[in-house]
Amino acid sequence: MTDAAAALTDTDTRVLLRLRRIEGQVRGLQRMIEEGRDCHDILTQLSGVRSALDAAGEQILEQYAAGCRARPGEAITPQDVVRAVKLLRR
Repeated sequence: MTDAAAALTDTDTRVLLRLRRIEGQVRGLQRMIEEGRDCHDILTQLSGVRSALDAAGEQILEQYAAGCRARPGEAITPQDVVRAVKLLRR
């Protein structure tokens, strides 16, 4: 195990697993397009990818709000949370 892997929190691990699943979904979307699948099926899959990305973003935002990577050791201000939410909603 690398030093970086040893430093991962449970939340980091869950987010990474979620992102790997999303990566697989995106590859599935690419295959669907290459195979000429029905637009309805492609849009349904795309909707699932977007929802999964939103959920991953929410997990990361929750971790940020709890003080994970903002400024270790410093309190998170309401302005910090607002800034993070704005970044997520861009």
